[in-house]
Amino acid sequence: MMNGIEVAETQGSGLLEQIDRAKGDFHFPENHKLDAGVGLTPEVVDYISSVKGEPEWIRQFRLRALQVFESKPLPLHWATDRLKELDFSSIRYYLSGGVEAKRSWDEVPEDVKRTFERLGVPEQERRFLAGVDAQYDSESAYSSMREELREQGVIFVNPTEGLTTYEEIFRPWFGKVIPVGDSKYSALNSAVFSGGSFIYIPKGVKLKHPLQAYFRINSRNFGQFERTLIIADEGAELLYMEGCTAPLFDTSTLHSGVVELVAMPHAKIQYVTVQNWAPNIYNLVTQRGIAHEGAEIRWIDCNIGSGLTMKYPCVILQGRKARGEVISISLANTGQHQDTGAKMIHVADETTSNIVAKSISIGTGRASYRGLVQVNPGLRGCRNNTECDALLLHASSRTDTYPAIVVKGNQHAVQHEASVSQVSEEMLFYMQQRGIPRAAAMSLAVNGFINDLVQEFPMEYSVELRRLIDMEMEDSIG
Repeated sequence: MMNGIEVAETQGSGLLEQIDRAKGDFHFPENHKLDAGVGLTPEVVDYISSVKGEPEWIRQFRLRALQVFESKPLPLHWATDRLKELDFSSIRYYLSGGVEAKRSWDEVPEDVKRTFERLGVPEQERRFLAGVDAQYDSESAYSSMREELREQGVIFVNPTEGLTTYEEIFRPWFGKVIPVGDSKYSALNSAVFSGGSFIYIPKGVKLKHPLQAYFRINSRNFGQFERTLIIADEGAELLYMEGCTAPLFDTSTLHSGVVELVAMPHAKIQYVTVQNWAPNIYNLVTQRGIAHEGAEIRWIDCNIGSGLTMKYPCVILQGRKARGEVISISLANTGQHQDTGAKMIHVADETTSNIVAKSISIGTGRASYRGLVQVNPGLRGCRNNTECDALLLHASSRTDTYPAIVVKGNQHAVQHEASVSQVSEEMLFYMQQRGIPRAAAMSLAVNGFINDLVQEFPMEYSVELRRLIDMEMEDSIG
């Protein structure tokens, strides 16, 4: 996600051009009025529910989720032993300034305002966004949406407001796409969730401009647990983009979000993430969407940074001729493990899914693809294409592929392709002989490797993505 963005106008384009990674690596002194303390206990869960003024059914939902979290073991067979290093008892689970999200930028607290101004939030909002929500630690500090969208019935609020003001829309899907017991980390989020987005797009409404949320971690030993629910009603369309940033601390930081998407018949949801966390962050998220008849859900995902990422966007293709797609890029530098992938579950006839994943490993970095394609019995005419390509930049770099394909029946078309390659020394030598420095030659090779996927990202992100990758490589190649 976006870590330190400086926005500058380019001739005729207006792209996000200038990026200084150091801009994201800063923090202000803590100034929290509400603090749940350190560690995870029923008392902490009660505190969060009380300060948010939640009804009793949400409090009980949280407490049940805490029991599920405590009962489930760490998924060590899935990832790395680094999970053992995360001490849940040392994390702070709720920190807030104790004020409601401001609708006007001028009313945002000064330290929060300076944070997001350094990250380019107000400028981007003026440029091309239909609405923006900026979260600071556990709560939203700023929320704004264009008036014409409100007139069309569009809802873009945080989950707390969604649960109280729009309960009749929110509650039927809350925790249904991703049940509490889905994984240890979905249970954790369900117990202590705070912040995030609730979006509802009415029937037939097609947003011309994207909605975007920014999630900022400012505090040491902190965990951020935003929860996002997006519902696109019949025939509706939207593009949602999220950005996150956090300073580098010498202690562990935890991010464990939950994203639930619901695309009603013939609706389209496109969910874009450009992640660039600090390397002390554990990024353990759960993301899933349900696509009804003729609907389409696309995850466009870039994972850069974090010490450990575990993320596998999923689409359940529930209606006839539904379509799901995951386009992902991951980059693992020394000391990092990007364990990413995708899941496509076909439960209706003539459904189509596409997975394209590319990973880059630098130094001792490790990139893993973990995927599942499942076609349930009794179906006809389902199709899937999966492509997994990995690029190793050093002899000590590592990549793994763990695909699972389960197809019941014989009237489907499923194909899987995977490749692993290294940057050719001959190619680098050829470019160096023509005056191109080795680092620049390596950058050209990497950009060529990901070029087709970068074009899938919205124009506002494509230039940023290339620069983030270049900066990640700067200290690792020479």
